[in-house]
Amino acid sequence: MLYSRPSPTVLDYYSSYYCPVCHHGEISTLPLMEAFSCNFCHHIFTANLDKQAITIVDSQLPLTWYWTGKRWQNVRAVKVFQWGYGFLALGFISLPTLVVAAGAYLFPVLPHSPLAWFPWFWVGLTFFCHLSCLFWLFLEYYQFPLWLYFEALRDNLLSRLLRRTIS
Repeated sequence: MLYSRPSPTVLDYYSSYYCPVCHHGEISTLPLMEAFSCNFCHHIFTANLDKQAITIVDSQLPLTWYWTGKRWQNVRAVKVFQWGYGFLALGFISLPTLVVAAGAYLFPVLPHSPLAWFPWFWVGLTFFCHLSCLFWLFLEYYQFPLWLYFEALRDNLLSRLLRRTIS
């Protein structure tokens, strides 16, 4: 686990920085290359030292971050938030759920039948499946290393347990 992070004020090839993708590892220069690599999530970045920016190159989308001297600033965070994506996501989750719920409400089953619970279970399942699709798209878009976070959490908990048993 990394507890102290270096914070040089200028982006250069001779320093290491925290990773803007996983926020857990450190990026440092790859040997004999003008590129950075994270020691935790293993993403590769190219640097533009004039603009103080790095771009991820092993992703489908070239995400770029600017170094402010203390932290990474995402290029999209500088731009205006696009409300259209939020409304599309809300519609993707709510419209199918409302259609299934309307069907369950307008055509109810007999109250004492053995599967009377099933239509409302189907409404919940529709909501959960559409929400999980959006969550998966979010993880894929940002190349978020979810499995590495679970491994880091497990290692952190194990190290705390070992420290408690030793003390």
